[in-house]
Amino acid sequence: MSMLAGSCLCGGVRYQIDGALDSVVFCHCSRCRKVTGSAFAAVAPVPTDAFRLLHGDELLAEYESSPGVFRVFCRTCASPLYSRRPAQPDLLRMRIGTLDTDIGAPRFMHIFTGSKADWYAIHDDSPQHDTRP
Repeated sequence: MSMLAGSCLCGGVRYQIDGALDSVVFCHCSRCRKVTGSAFAAVAPVPTDAFRLLHGDELLAEYESSPGVFRVFCRTCASPLYSRRPAQPDLLRMRIGTLDTDIGAPRFMHIFTGSKADWYAIHDDSPQHDTRP
């Protein structure tokens, strides 16, 4: 079985994902732009039971950015790690920029391109959706 490892910027939080990423979503919505300070967030859906926190539980903090969506981050360095939704307890949305290992070759897609930053142009052939497909 493959395994992925990740951490926050300060290294206080370390985690492992058992298995490979099936897909990566580039979300261009305004909330993801604000939380990343960039044109989009790169997110991968991961089954909750495949995620293992190895170190730093006491450093985790979360913010409810919209009803039922909790963004989890390191309280020391503010690295966004994943989001969770109590309505979907079996799934986490991992921020793949915090991975320390190669992600392989998952499928990619862009969502909420209807509200993407006007200063950013998408230059790949991945599927694009104006909203959530």
